[in-house]
Amino acid sequence: MHYLCQFWFETGGKELSKEEGAKLTEECRSYDEGLTKSGHLLLAQALRPPATAKTVRMSDGKISVTDGPFAEIKEHLGGIILIEAENMDEALRIASRSPLARIAAIEVRPAYSINEP
Repeated sequence: MHYLCQFWFETGGKELSKEEGAKLTEECRSYDEGLTKSGHLLLAQALRPPATAKTVRMSDGKISVTDGPFAEIKEHLGGIILIEAENMDEALRIASRSPLARIAAIEVRPAYSINEP
């Protein structure tokens, strides 16, 4: 079964130093490589800061695009991994080993294809 792990970071929280960021990035690369070797990792993507986002909405049949996130938020989505796991317990074990668990909340959610019956 597939599980989406979303990494939520405190908006306006403590910034990592350049050295801390580089170390964390290397730890995340190693984590991802381990998940790839074990057959668990399907996709890993980091996200740029919320200020780089655009929000698309449709109202009365017209599309509008605005800068940034739609709402003021205390946490922002900073990245995702899509994993293969036998069950939620295994997915939680996999997510809890992420180096990002030290600085982010990790939401683990079962995923499915809308083409599944």
